Amino acid sequence: MLPLSDAVRPRRMPWVTLGLIVTNVAVWLAYQMTAGLEESVDEIGFRACSVVGECTADTLPWAVTATGSMFAHGGWAHLVGNMLFLGVFGMRVEDRLGPMRYVLLYLVSGYAATALEGGVTLALMSDERANIPGIGASGAISGVLGAYLVLFPFHRVVVVLLPAFFLRVPALGLLAVWFALQALEGTYGLAHPEEELAGIAFFAHVGGFVAGALLAAILVRESWPRTALRLLTRGRPATP
Repeated sequence: MLPLSDAVRPRRMPWVTLGLIVTNVAVWLAYQMTAGLEESVDEIGFRACSVVGECTADTLPWAVTATGSMFAHGGWAHLVGNMLFLGVFGMRVEDRLGPMRYVLLYLVSGYAATALEGGVTLALMSDERANIPGIGASGAISGVLGAYLVLFPFHRVVVVLLPAFFLRVPALGLLAVWFALQALEGTYGLAHPEEELAGIAFFAHVGGFVAGALLAAILVRESWPRTALRLLTRGRPATP
């Protein structure tokens, strides 16, 4: 199931979302395809072992790879899929937050995704797994999905159910199911460490999503969590 549009035109041109898409594509074309996929991933990928200084090979500082890995991808399908999700959901989130707060949410979500994936890897997985480089914008984009869920829970998203079925699905249902699948797949991976699960960093998706949802709730007064909190506390006597 792939998202195509939320069928709502943004009020302003989504320059930041377009810029992020251009940057990701540029890194892929100008750097990764030139240097070679394996070489670029090895150089710019984030390794959990670098945080504790126990990598078996020389690596760039973890702060550098934590940032650079957010703009690298493992193939055309990885890149196109991520940019599709960013384009569909990012435009509306940017429109609501404005450029500066949107950039903040995107980057913080990406770092939160890396932190959770790296922390789980160091605490619960093998040293060999901690030496595997991780790349991709999906952690940061997961934060955009979390923000969309908080800001537009009842907007309907047009999705295509392959091969050719088009549906309009409420964001609340679509994104809640997506998040649940990431959490379940990540938990399954911990219970079955011998299985690669297509090399997907599920806990990065979880960390980014939660960070994006929390930030959107904090940054936007009209978000439904803050609205619900105001309704629940309305009429209660002040604490002496």
